Amino acid sequence: MSETTDMMVKPTLLPPNGVRRFYRGGPAIAALRGEAPPGDPDALREPEDWVGSTTEAFGEPGVGLSALADGRLLRAVVGDDPEAWLGAAHVARWGADPALLVKLLDAGERLPVHVHPDGPFAREHLGTRFGKTEAWVVVGGSGVVHLGWRRDVGLDQIRAWVDAQDAPAMLEALHPLELGVGDAAFVPAGVPHAIGEGLLIAELQEPSDMSVMLEWDGHGISGETEATLGLGWPTALSCVETTARDAAALRGPRGERRALPPAADAYFRADWLRGGAELARGFTVLLVLEGAGRLESADGAVLSVARGDNVVIPDAAGVSRLTGEVRALACRPADPTEERA
Repeated sequence: MSETTDMMVKPTLLPPNGVRRFYRGGPAIAALRGEAPPGDPDALREPEDWVGSTTEAFGEPGVGLSALADGRLLRAVVGDDPEAWLGAAHVARWGADPALLVKLLDAGERLPVHVHPDGPFAREHLGTRFGKTEAWVVVGGSGVVHLGWRRDVGLDQIRAWVDAQDAPAMLEALHPLELGVGDAAFVPAGVPHAIGEGLLIAELQEPSDMSVMLEWDGHGISGETEATLGLGWPTALSCVETTARDAAALRGPRGERRALPPAADAYFRADWLRGGAELARGFTVLLVLEGAGRLESADGAVLSVARGDNVVIPDAAGVSRLTGEVRALACRPADPTEERA
């Protein structure tokens, strides 16, 4: 590693990285940063901030990639020295990809019912490496999400709901879950879901941007081609899970350091942290949610952090410690030795 590269491989504050979507939101992200909400109504179409992202939005080259304060793309910086950023074992399994995308998502309205493809489907039909298993950790607000069928639902029934755009029937068939700050839910690929209005969530997911929109009418989605990722309904619906789910098994624990249920470990990990907490070595996206403090790296480097800051921490920083009156969420890829079903 050159001296120049070594200087770049350290915990780094990330500038905002708002991404336009079809739904409204954004003021809760601004409030987290202590900023006034956007005055321009068009800015309310940036309800997501992609944090420490090396992932591009589907069909939009360059959109979603995180830049550092000096303008360099994080993807390029990681690619220059992947082992320093990600660790040798991670690179051996996933190469120079963090295998993680973290978002702040402000649901200014209810999102439509949709589903994400899994890895095998994505590789066969979309030519992408990863599917989109995800998880939600509520960091602000409260609301209702709909997650997983309450009973087995056949593909013929799903297609009938889609053709009729019968959103009430789809929502009724899904588990309603009340979520507030500190709650979390795991959302395996293939499981239909809808995020309710009023929630600010940290979303951890596989590094992709693919959704099959079972509900699309009235949500700014142009029609079948966009709703099905260009695949058409017969193919797109084959990625939808049709069996019932136990919604309780998808909830994360409360009052513990770990935020997500064990089933998420094969995809990503999330831990609640307060001042005095130690961060294990490894690539980490740190979301600072309350207070102020310092991030102290094993090599003696110190970074001041405060509410609303987002930090990317490389593997080479070693074991770090968070100090001060501060609360944060540490988001990490899966352990590279963890096997996926």
